Amino acid sequence: MPKNLIVAQSGGPTPVINSSLRGVIETCRAFPDVFGKVYAGWHGIEGVLKEELLDLSAQDEEEVALLRYTPAAGSIGTCRYKLKPGQDEDFERVVEVLKAHDVGYFLYIGGNDSMDTAHKVSELANAQGLDLVAVGVPKTIDNDVGDSEFKLIDHTPGYGSVARYWMGVVQNANEENAGSSPADPVLVLQAMGRKIGYIPAAARLADPKREIPLQIYLAESGVTPDEMCDRVADQLRSDGRCIIVVSEGFDMGDLGISRDNFGHAQYGASKTTVAQQVVSMLNDRELPVAGAARGQVPGTDQRDTCTYASIVDLDEAYRLGQQAVLLAKDGESGYMSTILRNPGPIYSVRYDKVPLGDVANSERTFPEAWISENRIDVSDDFLDYVHPLVGEDWASVPLVNGRQRFTRFSPLFAESQLPPYVPQTLRDGI
Repeated sequence: MPKNLIVAQSGGPTPVINSSLRGVIETCRAFPDVFGKVYAGWHGIEGVLKEELLDLSAQDEEEVALLRYTPAAGSIGTCRYKLKPGQDEDFERVVEVLKAHDVGYFLYIGGNDSMDTAHKVSELANAQGLDLVAVGVPKTIDNDVGDSEFKLIDHTPGYGSVARYWMGVVQNANEENAGSSPADPVLVLQAMGRKIGYIPAAARLADPKREIPLQIYLAESGVTPDEMCDRVADQLRSDGRCIIVVSEGFDMGDLGISRDNFGHAQYGASKTTVAQQVVSMLNDRELPVAGAARGQVPGTDQRDTCTYASIVDLDEAYRLGQQAVLLAKDGESGYMSTILRNPGPIYSVRYDKVPLGDVANSERTFPEAWISENRIDVSDDFLDYVHPLVGEDWASVPLVNGRQRFTRFSPLFAESQLPPYVPQTLRDGI
């Protein structure tokens, strides 16, 4: 008899996260003898705990197809709820919900913390003797899942699109800076990425031949704020203007950082941003040319702008969702679907699996060899790595009356079988 499947999302969204979701839904439909209903945990594992299960099998096929062009997590929601040791009631509740809805498959789309949750659900099922297959689907714009040797996963869906975003933003910023430099010679742009530099590094895609006065400050750069001021001053003396891309995790001292439920710093929610600190510091010291520094802090648009989505990223995200279902179909529990780059100068990839335990809570670093000797640029080897991920065409976003047409699922939820439940952390403050 076919068993039902729950798919859920966790953590920050990406422009292509729903392409993975679409891959899951459409691939399940291809195996009706294996998969029954496909449910979405409404807002991730929280929705599973609350027994809020959106029936994806009952949704219109057109709405499912539109997931390709629908960014972020509005279709089924996401969360930052983590199953931690000591939350015994939560673990028991997960098992109760899975049993109550005849669920035999659990797929979790997310980053390193989400893979930890999928891993715990897999282990819990084994311990409880529950016939459940748990599989992870990778996602994160930070590209920090896996290992620094790229043997577990080459890159994560979402990264190619945010890299494309920064390529475009810096190209646009260069036009602004070049035209406004007599009055505004310095433009400071702050990029996402807590402490790993893949996102700000992608700014170099805008100028691979290094023809514009661009300085990139990764969190790993080791450059001090004073050294930054000196280098910017040198750039201004030689070129009359300077564009700075700085990681939100660049060390400027205590910014009054707030943290999410995973314990991760939320730099975009801090009282004073890195970009603001850099702008103030440069202006306080006075620039060696006329004019002032200005700052720009892109926010969540880095991860929710479908017009910058990479076609390559969209396709690979779909295939990873598809691969996760194929693993589930074959009973391959406790794995994450993964993407690995084939050797050689021509970009091509293959899809495989890696144990969830190997990627749960993993955090790859930005290779030291990819940071330039002057510490404010990245190498051509990095460009060779990232360039194939951004694609060469714009995504074709459907429009109705000039407005983007996104997926809008009907609120068709599975009938509750259990008493209401409040997740343990929200109730007990664990």
